[in-house]
Amino acid sequence: MIRALIFDFDGLILDTEGPIYQSWAEVYAAHGVDLPFELWVKTVGSSNDAFHPQFHLEERIGSKLPQEVIDRRIERRVELVLAQPLLAGVADHVASAAAMGLRLGVASSSSREWVSGHLERLGLLAPFQCLRCRDDVEHVKPEPDLYLAVLDCLGVKADEAVAIEDSPNGIMAAKRAGLRCVAVPNPLTAGLDLSGADVRLGSLADGTLSELLQQVSAST
Repeated sequence: MIRALIFDFDGLILDTEGPIYQSWAEVYAAHGVDLPFELWVKTVGSSNDAFHPQFHLEERIGSKLPQEVIDRRIERRVELVLAQPLLAGVADHVASAAAMGLRLGVASSSSREWVSGHLERLGLLAPFQCLRCRDDVEHVKPEPDLYLAVLDCLGVKADEAVAIEDSPNGIMAAKRAGLRCVAVPNPLTAGLDLSGADVRLGSLADGTLSELLQQVSAST
C-alpha cells in the first residue's frame, strides 16, 4: 500500500536546473570556453563534487575568476529561476496526495534554505510534512541517505513510498533506498538515461495521481 510521495525539488517541482546551467554557460561563453554538458550532467540531482564549474573554468583559462564575476553569475541564476513557474501538474498532485491522506516529503541535494525558500515563495511549503536536504545528511544523491532520512521522518517503509525524480542521480538514490520511482524529466534531463525508474512520464500533468499510482503498482 502506498502511503507517501517523496518529491525531488530541482528540475521536478521548479525548473532550476536549466537556469543554473544557463548562468554558468554564459560565464563560460564570456571567457571563450564551452561548458561541456557531459561533465555538467554529473552535478544534476547531486552536488559539485563530481564536477565543479568554477574550478573547471579557472583551470581552462589559467586564472581565478574575479569575485564580481562569481557574484554576477549568482545574480543571473536568481533572475532566471525567479522567472520560472511551478512545473505542470505539481500543484495538482500535491493537492491530490493531501486529499488522499498520503504523507508528503521532499528529498533534495540542495540546501534547506534554497528548497524551503522557493517552496514558501510558491505557496507550496505547508503540504510537505518533511524536507530533507544536503544539510541533513552525510551524502547526497546518488547515495540513498536523503531518501532514507525522509522515510524515517515520515514514518513509512520504503515499499510504502514512491519517489518522483527527474535525473539519473535521483533515480539511483531512490532505488538504492528501496523505493519505487517515477521519472519526470525536464528539458535538461530528457535526453539522459532514466531507465532505472519504474515509470516515466512526459509531465506530471499527463494524468491524475490515482492513474499514476496505478501505473506504479502495475510496474512491480
